[in-house]
Amino acid sequence: MNHLNAPWRSEYFETKSDDCVFCNIVKNPQKDDEFGVLFRAKHCFGVMNLYPYSPGHFMVIPYEHIDNIGCLDDETWFEMSLYVKLGVKILKEALNATGVNIGMNLGADAGAGICEHVHYHLVPRWKGDTNFITTISETRVAGVDFEKLYKKLKKAFSDLNLV
Repeated sequence: MNHLNAPWRSEYFETKSDDCVFCNIVKNPQKDDEFGVLFRAKHCFGVMNLYPYSPGHFMVIPYEHIDNIGCLDDETWFEMSLYVKLGVKILKEALNATGVNIGMNLGADAGAGICEHVHYHLVPRWKGDTNFITTISETRVAGVDFEKLYKKLKKAFSDLNLV
């Protein structure tokens, strides 16, 4: 059996704390730029993934600390769904993504890294954006500066004038 490793994600696993990282973002709006917050709506917010699978990978997260989507009220669920829909549009228009993976990993057994606080992932994709350099060279290539990408996506959400 072969095993593939993703050493660039080791920092994520090493920096875990007992506090919920998403709840920490909720409680500290004065640090939105530091945390990479893209928008704050009534029931949810968007934040850049600091350990992205591709440049522009961000998440839509309810303010409520909850681990079961069945317990989210409909208003929160609908607002999250709206922002996922808008996020796909923004990734395609602002970043010229030719595809987008969206989804939730519900529970540790489903691959959730932060299973105690549900969240959507939106991962922009481009033709030919995966290769073996991470496997053979232990190198992750991000062709775009994180800060510039954050500012571009934050502006796109701000231009929606929804909040």
